[in-house]
Amino acid sequence: MEITSYIILGLLIVVSPGADFVLVVKNSLSSGRKAGLLTGLGIGIGVCVHISYSILGISHLLSQNIIVFSMIKYAGSAYLIYLGITGIFCSKLTLNRNAISAPQATHKARKYFTQGFFCNMLNPKTMLFFLSVFSQLISPDTDNNTSFALIYGLYISALHILWFCLVAYLMTSKKILSVFQSVGHRVNQVCGVGLVAFGATLSLSQ
Repeated sequence: MEITSYIILGLLIVVSPGADFVLVVKNSLSSGRKAGLLTGLGIGIGVCVHISYSILGISHLLSQNIIVFSMIKYAGSAYLIYLGITGIFCSKLTLNRNAISAPQATHKARKYFTQGFFCNMLNPKTMLFFLSVFSQLISPDTDNNTSFALIYGLYISALHILWFCLVAYLMTSKKILSVFQSVGHRVNQVCGVGLVAFGATLSLSQ
């Protein structure tokens, strides 16, 4: 696969709607721009975990050990379902323009970063993506091109951070906030249902 193809593949995998996207939208609308930005940052750092085990060769171990993979798969599914349920039964949202720049407490900031981090790190689909792509990048057929694999991994991580920070910014713009002012609670519940659906689907997938 040519470098251009890898670049395009990275863009497609990042912008495709998934659990990460739903979580960023949910946190942005319910807790403000900073919460969304921190969630996006956590997602990007979560990608670095996938990069690390792929380059170190743990990806081969996971692909060969169905028990280990299944444990991670179900842990990720359970976490997504947990996030979804908390969103469905959350208190009514109060969306206002002050949410754009309202400061967050340290423990709150850590909460949103952690949610993004684990949402991405425990997502079996993300794991499968890196297993498949990096198995080509670091295989013997490509002379174990670790340097290119590392650069590509950092590129994917940076794309995640930039994309989801953009999503958080747009979701908390004045126009968007005015639109969601009256339906924010319902949107948050829809996002919660989406996370539960993603989690359930992943747990049942082969």
